[in-house]
Formats: sequence, structure tokens, C-alpha cells
Amino acid sequence: MDLTLLYMVVGFILAAYSVVANDSVQTLGPWIACNSDHPDNTEPGFHWRTLWLSATAVLLFTLWYGWYINGGDISFGRLNQIPFQEVRWYHATAPLVLLLLTRVGVPVSTSFLVLSAFASTFVLEKMLVKSIIGYALAAIVAYSIWLIVERVIDEKADKVPETHKIYWRVGSWATTAFLWYTWLSHDMANIAVFLPRALSVEWMLFISVVFIVFLGYTFYERGGKIQHIVLEKTGTRYVRSATLINLVYAFILMFFREYNDIPMSTTWVFVGLLCGRELAISTLMENYKFKYVFPIIGRDFLKMMLGLIVSVGIVLTIHYVIIPNNLH
Repeated sequence: MDLTLLYMVVGFILAAYSVVANDSVQTLGPWIACNSDHPDNTEPGFHWRTLWLSATAVLLFTLWYGWYINGGDISFGRLNQIPFQEVRWYHATAPLVLLLLTRVGVPVSTSFLVLSAFASTFVLEKMLVKSIIGYALAAIVAYSIWLIVERVIDEKADKVPETHKIYWRVGSWATTAFLWYTWLSHDMANIAVFLPRALSVEWMLFISVVFIVFLGYTFYERGGKIQHIVLEKTGTRYVRSATLINLVYAFILMFFREYNDIPMSTTWVFVGLLCGRELAISTLMENYKFKYVFPIIGRDFLKMMLGLIVSVGIVLTIHYVIIPNNLH
């Protein structure tokens, strides 16, 4: 095996695990929280294997459907402005850094951290602008929606009537499947960037097995450390909250997917959504004021900035140190 192929495979495997463990929790976190058999849940849940197999079915459909309709390209056009490059050792270091940050629970932007190793500074700048807009728009939309929702329903205090529980449960699963597909069509690019743009069936079978295994491990850990960011937000274990979060998040991602083909940080959009939701709840709830909310929002924001700083550091090192000095 030549070094280029080795770096490609290693980079892909590291990226696949890191993306699944870090970013997929944005999508599956609320669903895992309200459907798992966790002792803190008020309703009977499902075994992690059931949730894993369900998520795997949507993942495989999205993966193979994207491959089929895009002529072997699984990135859904997100890499149109980042052409395929010969994978070097420094490309594989980006998902390794992401893996380390994921293990300590930092919700970094995979798009910035992984794609920065391949993208030009011009493309990275456009990614940053789009992601900032995504964070702000998600926060504003979530704040507006939950101001209305909280006036009608206290998601935590008002219990779902027994006759309505089945509808909310089905809604939770349906919106999660919709969001999972939408998110994958965005962030599959963060993994596909290591691979040829037209993949063979053999490559696809290998990729499918890797995804199934890593997704299974993530569910076995019930989302891992990144899941704590979801659980510390108000009422995310409740099925109504999870369903509403999924639906709003999915439509925001759909909007940006259709807007242009520049990759963006879905992590920033998700954190912005939770930020707007928490601010809306604290606006209306007397016993949940801003002094409790701002430390949570501040921690999430600082972690996002840490990931951005690391990403910028990687791209600057590659373009101004490694490449000019032929260290590749």
C-alpha cells in the first residue's frame, strides 16, 4: 500500500469516527435523550441497539442514494469548490485533532477542522461567513418560535396526555429521520473529502461497514461526552421538545443547503438553535432567568471558538509553513 492510499484510508477512518461521534449527536442527540432506556427518562425507552439499527437504515439510504444520483459522489455537491487532492500526512492530522477534542466533549465544527486542511483560505472565509449567518439565523428563529411555543405549552411541566403520546413518539421518530437525512447530505462532505469523487461499489461497501460500526459505538455510549451539551438544555429528554428541535433544525439546514454549495458548520447552527431556545424559555419562565442561561451559552460559545482557532491554525500552518517549505 503506497503512502497516499494509506493516508487516504487513515484520514477517512479518523474523520468517519470523529464526524459520527461529534456531529451526529447534534442530529440524534434529542432523539436519543427522549427514546433511550435511561433511568432519568419518564417514559419507557428503547434499547440502544434498536435506536442504532434505525439510525443505520437512514444513514445507508442517504449514503447509497447520494452515490447513485451524483455519479459516485457521496458529498451531495458540497465539495464542488474543493477539488480532490492527493492526500498527505497533514490532511490526516485534522480528523485526529477532532477526535481528541471530541473525547473531551468540545463541540467543534467538523467542517472547519477537517475541510480547512483541504480548502483554500478564500473558501474557508466563505465557510466562516455562512456559518456565522447560520448561527445567528438559527438563534433568532428558535427564539421567535419558542416564545410562541412556551406561551402555549410548558414543555417540562405540562405532561403529554396519554392519548397523545403515541403521536408525539411517532413525530419524534419521523422528524429525526428527516433531520438525519438532511444533516448527512450536508456533512457527508467532511468525510468524502478524503476520497475520490467517484467511488466504486467496493469503496461504498467498505464505507458502509465503517459507518455502521462507528455509529453502533456512539449509540452504545449513548451519545458520548457531546451528548451532555444536549442534556443540560431545558427539557431535551421530553419527546415534544425533541420533536420540535428536530423539525426546526431540519428546515434551517434545508434552507442553507439550497442557498449555495459552500460547506458550513452545522455545529454552529445547532448550538445557535439551542441558544435561542434557552433564551426564549428564560424570557418567559420566572424560575429560569438569564443568570442561569448565560453560563451555559457562554461555555458552548467558547468551545466553538476553540475549535475555530484550531481550524484556522491548521489552514495557516499548511498554506504558509508546510507547503512553502516542501514538508509534505
